Amino acid sequence: MGVPVKEFLEARQLEEFRLELVAGEKGLTREVTTSRIQKPGLLLTGLLEELHPDRLQIFGAAEIGYLTSLPPEKLARALGVLEKTDIPAIIVTRQLEPPNFLLNLCRKKDIPLFKTSFSSSAFIEGITKYLEERLAPSTTLHGVLVDVLGVGILLIGKSGIGKSECALDLVSRGFRLVSDDVVIVKKMPPSVLFGTSSDIIRYHMEIRGLGIVNIKDLYGITAIREKKQMDLVVELVRWESDSEYERLGFEEKTYNILGVELPYLRIPVSPGRSVATIVEVAARNQILKIMGHHSAKALEAHLDNAMKGLKR
Repeated sequence: MGVPVKEFLEARQLEEFRLELVAGEKGLTREVTTSRIQKPGLLLTGLLEELHPDRLQIFGAAEIGYLTSLPPEKLARALGVLEKTDIPAIIVTRQLEPPNFLLNLCRKKDIPLFKTSFSSSAFIEGITKYLEERLAPSTTLHGVLVDVLGVGILLIGKSGIGKSECALDLVSRGFRLVSDDVVIVKKMPPSVLFGTSSDIIRYHMEIRGLGIVNIKDLYGITAIREKKQMDLVVELVRWESDSEYERLGFEEKTYNILGVELPYLRIPVSPGRSVATIVEVAARNQILKIMGHHSAKALEAHLDNAMKGLKR
């Protein structure tokens, strides 16, 4: 699955680049399948032989200046390299006017040709970030994503267990909601998971007995986030007296999402237990672990030392 080139003219995130289509409109259905970009300077001189047909081709002042300086025979040879493959698009930077030979090539091969006022380096940085996000592996999960003290916590569990109510309690304490009910997860390089909400239900939360509420309207802009890195998965489960739950915290479990292992906790829910408080403490404890302090292991080491002292 790739990104259609026509999206470059429609995407809100790319408006700042002010891309202008100057030729090859019939090729707008072509797709970009990689976030890697090619600047074909050395290739046009003949020092490189490999043109990557799946990459956007960026023509800056160096490429345009070199091509316009070539005699007809060498120019035809250089353009022949571009003609051999169906590259997705060509972008001319610095608001340079594409020379006629490049315009003719793009019209002949139906290659979308854009120009932008940005420099090559600035444009490459921006378009690479955009394509990395658009082409990132993704999945949709049923749950609630909250930001607690900078820790992205995914709350999962069976329907009706109290995920939204827990998130609402956390929001009322000053923490932030990312998404309720449906969490869209994307894996960004190298192995980082980010969660967000769909545009339709963004900022909204369903509370049984109350209905749909808008967190942004109720608590203000500081109570919501559009995107957050995921650091911890907390599953809420119903309390069962005959089930075993983690008591000491020595064993560290993980939860796999898109091939990434996240720390995982299983929290039993029962009347009288403040689940939001437990989740907040879990976030604080996760911060300590990231900083290198593991409370359970520290206690274990302290007990071991005490036992050794008794044996003496």
